[in-house]
Amino acid sequence: MAGLLTLLVFKRLRAGIGQSQITKIVAASNPLPAGVALAAKDVALIDWPSDVPLTGSFTKVDDVLGHPLLHGLGAKEPVLQRDLALEGSGIGLSTKIPPGMRATAVRSNEIVGVAGFLFPGSHVDVLATYALPGVAGNLTQTVLQDVEVLAAGQTIEPDPQGKPEQVNVVTLVLSPQDSQRLQLASTQGTIQFVLRNGTDKTAVDLHPTHVDQLLPTSPKPPSAKPGRVAKQAPAASRPTYVLEIIQGTQKTVHKFDEGKKETGTQQ
Repeated sequence: MAGLLTLLVFKRLRAGIGQSQITKIVAASNPLPAGVALAAKDVALIDWPSDVPLTGSFTKVDDVLGHPLLHGLGAKEPVLQRDLALEGSGIGLSTKIPPGMRATAVRSNEIVGVAGFLFPGSHVDVLATYALPGVAGNLTQTVLQDVEVLAAGQTIEPDPQGKPEQVNVVTLVLSPQDSQRLQLASTQGTIQFVLRNGTDKTAVDLHPTHVDQLLPTSPKPPSAKPGRVAKQAPAASRPTYVLEIIQGTQKTVHKFDEGKKETGTQQ
């Protein structure tokens, strides 16, 4: 009886599925990286349930041809309006630059810092170490905070498996003013990146750190505890000088204490 009931339910479900209407939408025919301008070979029409609308999807292949991809797509993944740049806006890195911003590349030491662990989309602070004229020693200053990494080396998409890559050139998304600051800082000394949490948007008011601040300070002498009087050292004893004068059978002794009057005895 239970088996018969299951069979009836299954037939009803199949009947319901068969009655669902299908529409065609544009999807990637194979995995596509960001920056590629879509061609006819890159896209295809796939079936999609009409009762599950997909906002931003396309029903005609011609509507997406020539548009560069802003984000990578997997095979059979629908192409949406949010994934496309304007037709003719260029390919590669230029499609990922927001309006009004600039892509600024800067060289960093690939051995020190976190250059090998930066991915596109990471957020960093930029530190510069340099010397000022007339000032002894170097100083380090945070010149930019919460900057997005646009590309690490020649990679504009994070590795799917999260593998780090050693790079010595990092491209950042900056305003025109910050691009000038970074360019000037890179000519004055060395640049290093400090990796930060992508959700941390806090800007910190920082002052430059001078090399003198790395030296330990001299310890202060311990102060006397309150309510106690420091003991004074005992005064040193003063020497006594003795002068004997002998005249015939008479001897006179003179004693002199330092800072005191003379005392004398006769014998």
